Amino acid sequence: MFNIINSTLLVLIALTCLLPFLNIIASSFASTEEVVAKKFILFPVTFSLDAYRYILSTPTIFKGLGVSVGVTIVGTVVSMIFTAFMAYGLSRKYLLGRNTINFIVVFSMLFSGGMIPTFLVVKSMGLINSYWSLILPVAINALNLIIMRNFFQALPDDLEESAKMDGCNDVGIFFKIMLPLALPSIATISLFYAVAYWNTYMHAILYINDSAKWPIQVLLRQIVIVSSGMQAEGTAVDVIPPAQTIKMAVIVIATVPMLIVYPFVQKHFVKGALLGAVKG
Repeated sequence: MFNIINSTLLVLIALTCLLPFLNIIASSFASTEEVVAKKFILFPVTFSLDAYRYILSTPTIFKGLGVSVGVTIVGTVVSMIFTAFMAYGLSRKYLLGRNTINFIVVFSMLFSGGMIPTFLVVKSMGLINSYWSLILPVAINALNLIIMRNFFQALPDDLEESAKMDGCNDVGIFFKIMLPLALPSIATISLFYAVAYWNTYMHAILYINDSAKWPIQVLLRQIVIVSSGMQAEGTAVDVIPPAQTIKMAVIVIATVPMLIVYPFVQKHFVKGALLGAVKG
């Protein structure tokens, strides 16, 4: 009886997560009239590609996809390099000033400089209208850093001691021993960073003035504005938009790439998150 009730509840919870997304996908392929007439659609009666044809009718959307893919790949690599090095250093008990640096990291999770001071810093570094403005200000996430630091701390100290006895230095220990053991944590945190970079919106609005350099999220927002009958900078389309289905198609385009990546790291996801979060 317990298994039946437990399974039923889990299925219901899963459906509450799955059905809204299925509704969004179905609505993006439905006609405007059907979306207006029905509040909930799982299988469109009239199959239509008007929403996707409208979104893809401007060549800037493909450039925006390229920008987002490039920022996501480069940003994830840069963030993982910085995070891994700093996390390993902070996990070593003999590091001078370790407690002070850990306190500063935790403090940054609670208090930040704010939008205007951050903008002034980015501007003073000459990063305005540069893709690096979307990467460097958020290169290290404090929570991801703490998770990875805890993962390194959970590894036995005997590994480092035995490696030093064999003549291995700190750099060799990090690359030859620690990083291979940290692959589950690296896969998990890489996914966190990739999702954050893919969803970059506010930083692009603040730091990128050239519409040709906008990532996909900003362009999709502009397309939604155009489909609502308002003016949007840097977006030109050649067809009349089906306004009610545009928003659904935009959500699908913005979400599907990350859903495609997730299965490749899913096997490491739970293990990596737990290993880094158990010990603190």
